[in-house]
Amino acid sequence: MPGRLLKSAIFGVFLAAAFPAAVLCGFGRWETSFGFFATAYAMAPGILGDYLRIAFYRMTLAECSLTSRIQFGSFFAHPSARLGSRVYIGSYCILGKAVIGANTQIASGVQILSGRHQHPRSETGTILGSEEGAFQEVAIGPNCWIGAAAIVMADVGAGSTVGAGSVVSRPIPPASVAVGSPARVVKQADGREPSKQALPKGQ
Repeated sequence: MPGRLLKSAIFGVFLAAAFPAAVLCGFGRWETSFGFFATAYAMAPGILGDYLRIAFYRMTLAECSLTSRIQFGSFFAHPSARLGSRVYIGSYCILGKAVIGANTQIASGVQILSGRHQHPRSETGTILGSEEGAFQEVAIGPNCWIGAAAIVMADVGAGSTVGAGSVVSRPIPPASVAVGSPARVVKQADGREPSKQALPKGQ
């Protein structure tokens, strides 16, 4: 009980510290100022930075659990993101419109993009602005492991593992191990061969 009270008091201190920034970005409603503070807090070092980041996102993301941890250099680019309980996010990750389930662990250098079609071209081939793009929510289920430097552009099912450096461009079924670029399911999480019925078309 004393430990729980102490932890609550610590979180209270950091929530108070992050409160002015949360107010200045309209608690996530004003994306320009949200982006400023998100990248600024990403540079806060050590465990104090971890507490400060999670306190800020608790007040600005669509959903964020105080039991999660976000390490140095990592930030969310969109306030519509949702972060479950006991999620670990390593250093130097960039996260877009992500929904991350409970107990998922994300290694360093991972990018979770807001879908695959953010920068379309005009009829003349000119790249259009991001406001013309199709931002999509990318969901990573609970109890997943996303390896270092992976790029995730499509959903990852619950209990799945994505290998380091993999590029997820198509949905990964639950309880799968996927590796490569593009990521392909090589086995189920329990070591069995993948079920053909569970694989996305083309795998």
